[in-house]
Amino acid sequence: MTAGPEGLGTRMRHVLEILDGDIARFLADIGLDDYRPRYSPVVRALLARGPLAIRDLAEEMRVTHSAASQTVAQMNRAGFVTLEPGADARQRIVSLTEKTRGLLPLIEAEWTATTEATEALEAELPYSLRALLDAIMEALERKPFRQRIGETGAARGLS
Repeated sequence: MTAGPEGLGTRMRHVLEILDGDIARFLADIGLDDYRPRYSPVVRALLARGPLAIRDLAEEMRVTHSAASQTVAQMNRAGFVTLEPGADARQRIVSLTEKTRGLLPLIEAEWTATTEATEALEAELPYSLRALLDAIMEALERKPFRQRIGETGAARGLS
């Protein structure tokens, strides 16, 4: 298969769509039809740290507040988490529901299976996908992509 003209972001989103789609189909296969792959980082964070404010949850998951808030809202509608007012009127505390706690054996089995499948996929690759993603994140923390774009000759011609 030859590489098409898609940019890096398009390719990364496509890989994520493939992975998430297959995980979602597996979740449905094991009876977790209304559970989404994007819920797992929330569940894992809440299991590890207990109830959290959305801001703290976002920090724990290394996503934006908006992304965490959207995921939590979906999970709340599906009955996987509850939201309670925090110490501050703007703060909302997220907790796992009994429904989620009852599904933990299935959720944990999926985590284990997905981890094993990830390791098998990485064994087929010429380098570790996790190590590559970690290296990309570290490089972008050292110098944000916006700065890298601004330093190009093409961008200098725009100002």
